[in-house]
Amino acid sequence: MAIRSFYIIFLYTCFLIPVSCGISKSVHHIPDVKQYTLEVPEVHQLNDSTFRYKQNFLTKNRQQLWELYIKGNPLQLGYNNGALTHKLMQKQEQIFFSKVEGFVPSKFRQRILRGFLKWYNRKMYLNVREDYQAELYGLSRYSSDQYDFIAPSYLRNLYLHGAHDIGHAMQDLAMVGCTSLAVWNENTEDGDLLIGRNFDFYVGDDFAQNKLVEFVEPEEGIPYMSVSWPGMIGVVSGMNKKGITVTINAGKSKIPLTAKTPISFVTREILQFAGNIEEAVAIAKRRKVFVSESILVGSAEDKNAVIIEVSPDNFGVYRVENTSRVLCTNHFQSDAYTDDQRNRKQIKESHSAYRYEKLQELLQEQKKLNPEKMASILRDRSGLKGEQIGYGNEKALNQLLAHHAVIFSPQKKLVWVSSNPYQLGEFVCYDLNEIFTENGLHPNDFSKSTLNISRDPFADSVEFKKYEEYRRISSELNELKRSDPKVSDDYLVQYKALNPDFWKGYYTVGKYYFDRKEYAKAKPEFEKALTKEITTVPDRKSVEKYLNKINKKLPNQPETERK
Repeated sequence: MAIRSFYIIFLYTCFLIPVSCGISKSVHHIPDVKQYTLEVPEVHQLNDSTFRYKQNFLTKNRQQLWELYIKGNPLQLGYNNGALTHKLMQKQEQIFFSKVEGFVPSKFRQRILRGFLKWYNRKMYLNVREDYQAELYGLSRYSSDQYDFIAPSYLRNLYLHGAHDIGHAMQDLAMVGCTSLAVWNENTEDGDLLIGRNFDFYVGDDFAQNKLVEFVEPEEGIPYMSVSWPGMIGVVSGMNKKGITVTINAGKSKIPLTAKTPISFVTREILQFAGNIEEAVAIAKRRKVFVSESILVGSAEDKNAVIIEVSPDNFGVYRVENTSRVLCTNHFQSDAYTDDQRNRKQIKESHSAYRYEKLQELLQEQKKLNPEKMASILRDRSGLKGEQIGYGNEKALNQLLAHHAVIFSPQKKLVWVSSNPYQLGEFVCYDLNEIFTENGLHPNDFSKSTLNISRDPFADSVEFKKYEEYRRISSELNELKRSDPKVSDDYLVQYKALNPDFWKGYYTVGKYYFDRKEYAKAKPEFEKALTKEITTVPDRKSVEKYLNKINKKLPNQPETERK
């Protein structure tokens, strides 16, 4: 998820905003937590990666996934979470806000940023459940004071839960490219419901290092698990003990004027309080969101799955008929959005429709899925008809940037969570029937290793090492300025060879030459990019724009020299 454009847009927007208007209540708001009993946790460290407070645990498994088990009333949940994960949580906060400081180094602009956050999020607390605010307050007691200049710890944690929503709304086109699917009956080996998802939310490699698999037993509602990162109490991928699953995929949004309910709190509420699809729909319908999002909900009780499609001004539910599968990428499918111009544009110009077609193609090839086959679909790196479209292409289901992938078997209450790198590492299996019992849980009891799905061999291949090197050099080239030392032509040739089927390598080299006014060298690079599978219509237009500029700058060269 590229976040630079988001910060630039809203920084300049801030000059037009009277930040003192209407924000006093929200800035000074603290949730009322007096109704909850609290015991401040005394955490005991059992070894270098296992921590315990009574029945609450944090441990790191051999696949390097952190596993957290917490229980209690809302305030106690927050305290237990914060006490166990505070080092990890503070690290995630440092990673996130260091990016902000890198994009906005000016102290003056940082002050504008703080003003914008206060103004934009002024109504968020009015749209978040009071029990979730209490939990967030408890969690925030363990935040670092390093970023108090941005906002006090409680407000900062609240703002962070809207970061996904704000980022994708402000970026508009530069959205994450998540993919999810549900199959059942004739589409699975045992006829049971099976769900898979890739969560392609990217805030840098460091942010994705500490994945957190969280098991929560709230005082009220249904126990559930979710996969995210330290400091997150909302849900982006999860399943509850009754076999309700939720996954979110970003849709095409207009830029909202104010933050309301973060989508991760809507999905959290569904997991905690819904036992079937109709209850999930009712919860989503009564919440006011501020971005467009698809929520794929699976249900063991219904042995079915639907997509709840929410946006600030519309609401729809996509239910399939005469089929036993639901596919979800990044466009809406319900009748409520048939005439939605943003959604139509999304289908036409983005990579969403391409990935949807790729899902259909793979399901034609693999008629009856099991968890291993589902993992192979989520890991697929090819284009339509098996075309090599380059590693990292957002038209692939596996874009090699996923924060995590998850597979759910709602009727069996089994879930598989991917480990690093991306969704290529071993999928670790968890059995909610065993985890949420009255017998108690011990730190090494979380996973069911006999059902794990093996690591993808690609993760240990020469090709993968080349791709990681390609990513490293791409980042360096994108940061180079005209005044920086020149990179040799041979070095750039070697760079392109690391990922030869990907259009963006040629585009990056072409832009490097263009910025240095070496137009004759830049032209063939952009021309080569046009022969590859370019990700979106705006990307193709960008390549063509550079070529048009070059042709205007090289009007007198003989045709043979231009080639």
